Amino acid sequence: MDNLLSIITFIPAIAAAILAIFLRGEDAAAQRNAKWVALIATTLTFVISLFVLAGFDPADTGFQFVEERDWLLGLKYKLGVDGISVLFVMLTTFIMPLTIAASWNVTTRVKEYMIAFLILETLMLGVFVALDMVLFYLFFEAGLIPMFLIIGIWGGKQRIYAAFKFFLYTFLGSVLMLVAMVAMYAEAGTTDIPTLLNHQFGSESFNLLGIHIVGGMQTLMFLAFFASFAVKMPMWPVHTWLPDAHVQAPTAGSVVLAAILLKMGGYGFLRFSLPMFPVGAEVLTPLVFWMSAIAIVYTSLVALAQEDMKKLIAYSSVAHMGFVTMGIFAANQQGVDGAIFQMISHGFISGALFLCVGVIYDRMHTREIDAYGGLVNRMPAYALVFMLFTMANVGLPGTSGFIGEFLTLVGVFQVNTWIAAVAATGVIFSACYALWLYRRVVFGGLIKESLKSISDMTRREKAIFAPLVAMTLLLGVYPSLVTDIIGPSVGNLISNYETALAEAHAANQVAATSH
Repeated sequence: MDNLLSIITFIPAIAAAILAIFLRGEDAAAQRNAKWVALIATTLTFVISLFVLAGFDPADTGFQFVEERDWLLGLKYKLGVDGISVLFVMLTTFIMPLTIAASWNVTTRVKEYMIAFLILETLMLGVFVALDMVLFYLFFEAGLIPMFLIIGIWGGKQRIYAAFKFFLYTFLGSVLMLVAMVAMYAEAGTTDIPTLLNHQFGSESFNLLGIHIVGGMQTLMFLAFFASFAVKMPMWPVHTWLPDAHVQAPTAGSVVLAAILLKMGGYGFLRFSLPMFPVGAEVLTPLVFWMSAIAIVYTSLVALAQEDMKKLIAYSSVAHMGFVTMGIFAANQQGVDGAIFQMISHGFISGALFLCVGVIYDRMHTREIDAYGGLVNRMPAYALVFMLFTMANVGLPGTSGFIGEFLTLVGVFQVNTWIAAVAATGVIFSACYALWLYRRVVFGGLIKESLKSISDMTRREKAIFAPLVAMTLLLGVYPSLVTDIIGPSVGNLISNYETALAEAHAANQVAATSH
């Protein structure tokens, strides 16, 4: 089918337009209709995206399902997926119906709430399928707006502060990326991503304001893109917006933020930073490694000190993203495979953990760890689900969390044993904070009066968790579902990266001898 990617990308936006134009009123019927329209649209998007997965050929390392047409001012509207991006499209379409179903209890400005999530889905999908640099940037930046509104309107008491912090951090990082994109267009004469992947940007060292820039233009461009993607991931030390955003966001906002939005940074590294600026990546890999290692250890220790459940899980997300950045810049098959696997797996696990917090928050309206204890006595089904995702978060063998961490550590160990050793301590720390949280909330006697009438999960809540449980266990025992799809594209990325590095070093040696 032609235009399959456009159909998937814009179904949610069309549903948002239908809600905006045709739905009137704030009565119970209008609210119910808004929820059903959003749920049907996101489910339909997921069903159609399955056709992309079914028709995708992993052996073809190029872009597939490519659509191209002239757009405006000589720019191209160009979409396509390869083995690296197709699973992020699937993750997005898989998670969104669950977040809408998890929002069934929302009662304030329901129509606007659903419109914000539908538009956000279109923009997130656009990031993963865009094959034009300008189109990518527009989708990447526009995604800030609905998330800003979701936190700022439906968030907690400090929502305005958290929303502005989220917006300013991520927007300021992206300004440098825009400057680099202009410089890339000036040199290469195109904004077409497949063409830019084969363009060799200048890597001759030079002096700038008295500073010797090793790797030349590539290093500067890498830093500009790094500023944007590092904030989005987020990497230490530009991670401080994330805990605030998570704590203040509504449950569904936290799920989307953790499961999908953070992955845009990792995807950006794989689509732009490694293949387009290999010399810059090589020069700055030691810095990325140490930033990642510090993130894993530091944010794990910070998580141990938290009293708010959402904040603890938010810091845990930063630690897990540290494994992702390490794996990507190990620039070998196991490292990059592990990084992508970790991002997909983290999408299921962290999304489920935020939903677990949402279940008891809906009943008790507090996220303080001290407010709970002994829930297993009243909520056995909840205790079981929460335990599964706690163990997956720790990286228990048999769950998807184990595969990603193991592969990234294997990849990094081949490049830098010290970094691998420091990062491995993060596995121990994650067990400490995750099991500590679980014990405080679920085990013990049911002492607190307020908890004695708490009810277990409803059928709707169980239905939301069921697909997340299935995927976490399925990928844990059958990881080749992911690695078979991403493997050839990752292998192609790494061989191109190594070839480009070798050519750049040879050219620089020739230039040095001629001087």
